[in-house]
Amino acid sequence: MTSATKTIAALIMGGALTVTAYAGSCSYGGNKDMKAAKSTTPDIVDTAVSAGSFETLVAAVQAAGLVDTLKGDGPFTVFAPTDEAFAKLPAGTVENLLKPENKDQLVAILTYHVVPGKVKAADVVKLDSAKTVQGQEVAIEVADGGVKIDGANVVKTDIVTANGVIHVIDSVILPES
Repeated sequence: MTSATKTIAALIMGGALTVTAYAGSCSYGGNKDMKAAKSTTPDIVDTAVSAGSFETLVAAVQAAGLVDTLKGDGPFTVFAPTDEAFAKLPAGTVENLLKPENKDQLVAILTYHVVPGKVKAADVVKLDSAKTVQGQEVAIEVADGGVKIDGANVVKTDIVTANGVIHVIDSVILPES
């Protein structure tokens, strides 16, 4: 366990951060309220929590105050770095970003991983860039049977949620300063 993961785990266990796991199923009982049936499908945040490989991302989203936004209607496309992606950052980076005085920088980094709308893999490969919620554009490169977002490899695509789609990336991408 990296020191960043230990710090995040300590914050969660110490009550400074709260993570709620989603363990539900979707059922549809005929011609009832479709909105109620849809609401049982996990949103972006609940999907990330239940996956178990995005603990650092979830802690960062909470520290940045973006939980309600990413649980909102959307739709959003999230290029989600795994815990291993965050571990590639220089030592102390994650802990530093999680400090309240660095919230603006954390928000900028996290919103740089989000594109408005629901952009599935079949659509991503047709693009060479996409404007993020942060305001800057990410570069999209399709080569050798794979896709890169600002140099990060897309390792899993089209994780559909109630309010968007998640594509998993193997590195944290950073906006220009």
